[in-house]
Amino acid sequence: MSAPPVASARYRDVFGVPEFRVLFALQTLQAGGEAIRIIALSVLTYEETGSSLAAAVVFGAGMLPYVVGGAFLLSLADRVPGRRLLTAFHLLRFAVIAVFALDVVPLSVTILLLVIVGLFAPVGSAAVQGRLPVLLPGDRYVLGRSLFTMTAACSQVAGQGAGGLLLSVLTPSGTLWLAAGTAALAALIAHLGLPDTIMKRGGSSGMLRETWRVNRVLLGGRTTRGLLLAVWLPIAMSVGAEGVLVPYATGLGQAGSAGLILAAAAVGMGLGNLVVGRLVPAGLRSRLTLPLALLTGMPLLFFVLGPGLVAACLLMLATTCGLSYELTVQRRLADAVPEEIQGQTMGLANTGLMTGQALGIAAAGALAEFAAPGRVIAICGAAAIAVSLALYRYLR
Repeated sequence: MSAPPVASARYRDVFGVPEFRVLFALQTLQAGGEAIRIIALSVLTYEETGSSLAAAVVFGAGMLPYVVGGAFLLSLADRVPGRRLLTAFHLLRFAVIAVFALDVVPLSVTILLLVIVGLFAPVGSAAVQGRLPVLLPGDRYVLGRSLFTMTAACSQVAGQGAGGLLLSVLTPSGTLWLAAGTAALAALIAHLGLPDTIMKRGGSSGMLRETWRVNRVLLGGRTTRGLLLAVWLPIAMSVGAEGVLVPYATGLGQAGSAGLILAAAAVGMGLGNLVVGRLVPAGLRSRLTLPLALLTGMPLLFFVLGPGLVAACLLMLATTCGLSYELTVQRRLADAVPEEIQGQTMGLANTGLMTGQALGIAAAGALAEFAAPGRVIAICGAAAIAVSLALYRYLR
């Protein structure tokens, strides 16, 4: 069931669509549960190995195979019924987290299990994101997408906070069992709440061949390639600055204050999505796309002046408000492809987004070996502005 298009969307219009409510619940449970799982498993690993490196590897191991899953498995999102696919995905998450909670496998197996879940994570994300343009036509898609972004950010922050509190009263294994419970609940909601519809097939060839075929079509088309780059590059350049916030804060004599700057960035992202997604009319939002993309870089330029903690927080908040430009570009991308490949299209966009941010952060960290952190942050800002201007055609 999809909602009829309207000129100006409201939250009750979006939540009035039953399937959207189910997908929203799955998104919230996954983001919060994964945040709890990450912190609990990292603590458990550090307690057992005493190795900061091992804890860091476990922290990020689930992200490493994301690009591989995006390259080879994304066609599943358009070839398997959403109910079946999402139920299976969350059951896989439950089984893996339950194994971690039992604390019976060595570190190598832990990493392998994280990689397996990470391979299918982009498929699960694509299955959800690909349904939004169908369920929420017109301006409702933008509002629904902004809700997903805000909720994911809030759920991660709340999940990390809850994970920290739970670890103060429970063992890491006990906390992992609670994270496993969120995955089990998500699987149950997906099974009971999603319609058992047959998705439109993007092709009759095998999974790998079909994934590559559609990816080639998307990257080979001038419009879709440009829109994908517009989703990826400004954000990758801007978010790269976060990779050097710890050394920047250390230079201020307040190493722990990096968390405050990152918190300000999270607030800015949520605020930008709220204002642009809910309060700005569709026509004005479209005209603001390029200025917002430029905003992802402009405040970062001032870091070359070495701003103090309060100013740095305000600059990061302004920067991440600009990330809301993506709402319009995602809408344009969904409109540019046929419905039968929208799942893979959104999956490819998200895969590239995660990969680009990881590469941007790594590049900024490497550059900080040779330049002051404030200058590196400013360079990230300049790069975000440069790529936004280069992609003017797709952002105007």
